[in-house]
Amino acid sequence: MFDVKQYEDRFVLALAHFEDELKKVRTGRAHASMLDSVQVEAYGAKMPLNQVANVTTPEPQLLTVTPFDPSNLQAIVSAIRSDQSLGLNPSDDGRLVRVPIPPLTEERRRQIVKQTSEKVEDARIGLRNIRQDALKEAKRLKDAKELSEDDQKRAEKQIDELMAQYNAKIDTAFKDKEKEILTL
Repeated sequence: MFDVKQYEDRFVLALAHFEDELKKVRTGRAHASMLDSVQVEAYGAKMPLNQVANVTTPEPQLLTVTPFDPSNLQAIVSAIRSDQSLGLNPSDDGRLVRVPIPPLTEERRRQIVKQTSEKVEDARIGLRNIRQDALKEAKRLKDAKELSEDDQKRAEKQIDELMAQYNAKIDTAFKDKEKEILTL
């Protein structure tokens, strides 16, 4: 009998990776993980922002960064400002950093949806590769006479059903994210 479980586990991992990728997509709302890529020069070394400060979201369009050590305040401000991919302009009041999140333009929202659809295609390619591996393994077992032709067909059908399920889950996740991006 052909074991579909290992391939189902790989489908689950591919879906989880896709959902993690979706979390990184900016939607116009502030969330603390937006600053995860920021590296701060503190204590003579580059450190992730979350190791030198506490990042919170008091409002939908604002992040506040409270340094654990107030002497790192200017280093945090310059690190956020120098990360060009974020395009943010922080300001500090001497004890905490405020980072306003500018609203996305309609054109920028459409561009983000287009980039997100590329992630959907990457996820689908991953699912297709897993399906191909499973079908090759079933064919190999049949050729080695370890699997009957009926069992091979049954395994192919199970894999195709799993493929359809996970494609539908990817579609649902993308539609939800698209709605979130396009909502003002």
